[in-house]
Order: sequence, then C-alpha cells, then structure tokens
Amino acid sequence: MEDLAQIAPLAGTLGIEVTHAAADEVRGGMDWGPEKCTAGGVLHGGALMALADTLGGVCAFLNLPDGATATATVESKTNFFRAVRGGRVAATTLPLHVGRTFIVVQTDVVDDEQRRVAQVTQTQAVLR
Repeated sequence: MEDLAQIAPLAGTLGIEVTHAAADEVRGGMDWGPEKCTAGGVLHGGALMALADTLGGVCAFLNLPDGATATATVESKTNFFRAVRGGRVAATTLPLHVGRTFIVVQTDVVDDEQRRVAQVTQTQAVLR
C-alpha cells in the first residue's frame, strides 16, 4: 500500500508498512526506533497499538459490506506479553466476525524471534 502514509499519516510517521492486504489476512510491520520508545529503550505500547489499529483498519475496510464506505475503531483490547528493545515487529490481522454493522479483527504482533509481543482485538464500526 504505497499511499498508506497519505491515508493514515500516523502510520507514515511511525514507519508502519503493510506487506500483504487481503480480506482474509493483513500483514505488516514496524522497525524499532528510539523515537518510538518509552523508558529503558522499550518500544512504546502505543506504537504497538497504532500498528495493530492500522492493520485492523485495513482488514476491516477490505471486509466492508456492500454500501459501506469506511470503518472506525470503536473498541480495542490489547494484551502485552513482552518488551521489544530492538529489531522489528511483525503483525498479522485476521477477521473474527464480519457483520453488517461491526467487524471484529484480531492482530498478533511478534518480534524478530517470532515470540508473541502483543495481541489486539478490535471492534470496527461499519460506516455508511
């Protein structure tokens, strides 16, 4: 998605990349950087949540029912499992429920060693 930074400027600022986008799965990632960290050089949870929200929004958009024009996050639940102090995080988003008014997606975020860093479940409203 070459125009991701135009559609979602925060994604561009954070260096979020979408590497695969299909209705059944969206994948992407983000590099660690000191400007994205909290104390101790740990990748900020908000940056991880922004990655998941970006991929979740793409997944929801790709699953919009006929007549819908956009989507918006209305709920997001994040579990953090480990700190990231370098490298890159990769994320995979899958749709859990695709309905007429809401789409629920789940994003798994892993580090360079494929260890789960976070899991995010979101509800996206279908906008008409």
